[in-house]
Amino acid sequence: QVQLVESGGGLVQPGGSLRLSCAASGFTFSIYAMRWYRQAPGKEREFVASINTDGSSIGYSDFVKGRFAISRDNAKNTLYLQMKSLKPEDTAAYYCARWRDVLESPDWWGDGTLVTVSS
Repeated sequence: QVQLVESGGGLVQPGGSLRLSCAASGFTFSIYAMRWYRQAPGKEREFVASINTDGSSIGYSDFVKGRFAISRDNAKNTLYLQMKSLKPEDTAAYYCARWRDVLESPDWWGDGTLVTVSS
């Protein structure tokens, strides 16, 4: 069955960096666009970054632009989110999601990985 498993979260100091990974299985990863979302405590889930099937088209929310980088390795069935210059307001659970163009929404989510930015 479809599985998306995030990893790489943890505690990091402000200004630090982390790289999140999302291992995909149970479907043909290379034919799906993918996205990262995040949800901070007490807040709604929000879009972070998107990437198309071959990585040639990428998008970011304004609050991470210039600090985060989304990428993918189709040979490894893995999605990445490189995060740098982290701020306390980046503290959240980060989720990868499989995007369905026909639905204009994600149709599968991982369970998330927690990122805490604190000194």
